[in-house]
Amino acid sequence: MDDQICVGAIGGAFGVHGEVRLKSYTSDPEAIADYAPLTGDNGETYQVQITREIAQGFAARLSGVRSKEDADALKGVRLYAPRDRLPSLPDDEFYHADLIGLTVFDTGGVEMGRVKAVLNHGATDLLEIIRPGVSKTILLPFTMACVPTVDLAAGRIVADPPEGLLD
Repeated sequence: MDDQICVGAIGGAFGVHGEVRLKSYTSDPEAIADYAPLTGDNGETYQVQITREIAQGFAARLSGVRSKEDADALKGVRLYAPRDRLPSLPDDEFYHADLIGLTVFDTGGVEMGRVKAVLNHGATDLLEIIRPGVSKTILLPFTMACVPTVDLAAGRIVADPPEGLLD
């Protein structure tokens, strides 16, 4: 799935007529339907029709989903679009999928670990970094101040972590 980018997830049924709760991960949330057909991590392919905006996402109809039971069975399924269907990004923006797995070095060239996940809890993106030989991960703010360099071609990130983060 290297050529696929996760663009959303199904949150279960919305109502009793086969609609699903759809969480969009695209910069323009309604654009998720423009990238259809989408492939679920369950191996199925879906056409998407957004029916209305709801709290924390959209109500949507997916091809092949006819009942509440069908929709509930899809709860948690992540939806992917081919990378070539998505817009190209400016030099200072990245798809989360491209950051996961990159090696992180501090400004002195010492390896800090690898990016496990990219999280966002409201204020800014955070890189979750797995440190070698340490079971606890660290969360590094994904800002220009903390992450001055991302080199996708070399598979590395240069970070300037805030004081005390690595203690």
